[in-house]
This record gives sequence, C-alpha cells and structure tokens, in this order.
Amino acid sequence: MKIITWNCNGAFRKKFESLTDKNADIHIIQECENPAETKDLNYKNWALNYLWIGDSKNKGIGIFAKENIELKLLNWSDIYKDHKVKHFLPCKVNNDFNLIAVWTHKNNSPNFGYIGQFWKYLQINKSRMSNSIIIGDFNSNSIWDQWDRWWNHSDVVKELKEIGIESIYHNREKEENGKETKPTFYLHRNLSKPYHIDYCFASKNHLEKTSNFVIENFENWKHLSDHTPIIITFK
Repeated sequence: MKIITWNCNGAFRKKFESLTDKNADIHIIQECENPAETKDLNYKNWALNYLWIGDSKNKGIGIFAKENIELKLLNWSDIYKDHKVKHFLPCKVNNDFNLIAVWTHKNNSPNFGYIGQFWKYLQINKSRMSNSIIIGDFNSNSIWDQWDRWWNHSDVVKELKEIGIESIYHNREKEENGKETKPTFYLHRNLSKPYHIDYCFASKNHLEKTSNFVIENFENWKHLSDHTPIIITFK
C-alpha cells in the first residue's frame, strides 16, 4: 500500500492531477476543498471514495482512496475539556488498521496551538491508537519546544513512543527530532527557510512493513505549494 500526505496550499481541484502518476492507494491532503460542494466535475469524479472535514467548503483535510479500499469513519472524540480540537480525521482502512489524518491548527488558542491541539487529541484517544498510522501536517518541530510546557513536540514524540508509535522518518534516517536534514516545508516558498513539520507516525507493525519513504524534491512542487509531498510505501 502506498500513502501520500501533502498540504496542497489550497485549490486542490487544480492540483490533484499532479499526483496521479504516483499511483498512491490513499492520499491525505490538507487545505483541500470539500468534493461534495465543488463545481469542478473532474475533481468530483476523482474523489469518488473519500472522507473530509473542514471549517469551510474551500479548506479542510481529506482522505482519498482508490475505489477498492474501504474507509470507515471512526467516532473518536475531538473534545478536550469542552473545547473542540482540530483537525483530526480518524478512519479504519479495510477493517484492518486505524488511519488518523492530521492538520493541526492554532485554533485561536493562546497556549495550545498546533502541537498543543494534537497533545489534547492524544490524551483523549490514546487508548484507541494501537495499530495506527498517524499522518499529516503537524505544523510543529522540536526546535519550537518551550521550557515551561509539557505539550511540546518532544513531549508528544515521547508519549507516542510509550504506546509503541514512532516517526517513520526518524526511525529510518536515525536523525534526532529537531535536527532533520530533509525539510517538508519552506516558509513563503523561500529556500532559505526550510522546516520539517509533516510526519508519518506508525505502530511497530507498520514500521516494520515500511519499504520506502520519500520526501519529494521541493523544486518540483514549489509552483503548487509551500509543502512537498511525502510518499510512504508499506509491504
């Protein structure tokens, strides 16, 4: 199975065809339109098997799969102490494993933006996360850890590891968090401002089945987005 995650930077209806030659089984796309409300027939016909959530019809997160793959939406909570966290889209794939698509937000929180949102989601649903792939745009890296917080990126990585879930990139590349040599995002598409903020975390059984992990060359994608696609292949 081949999975792609990509923050398309909006207007995915005009960009989805750039991914077709990758022949992925599942696409996790951040900042994409809701196929149910688009007027673009090509996009609608491409998105025949999908799940989607978002704040507006023009910008959300979607899971798009080939027609022979079953996506079953999971009824996991996204409410932490009366506050809704976003955006997290969990599903069961082929009744086999959990796939949690991620696009973290500031969510108007002065303290718990981005990785803080995922930290809260993790506290709510940690007991459900065995046999899972957690993938997407986390808008986060250990370089932004703050000394007086317990929901830093490094803390989240540690908590995931305690339940048997690790970053595939770091597992394969043997690099420390915060010292990644391969960026996934360039601020304002500026090559002098590279960051690693997109991840694929996976349970041990999926880590062991990973046969390939590719961060695409940004030069080939900068005309479309400030993020580059990540392609993961599992045996």
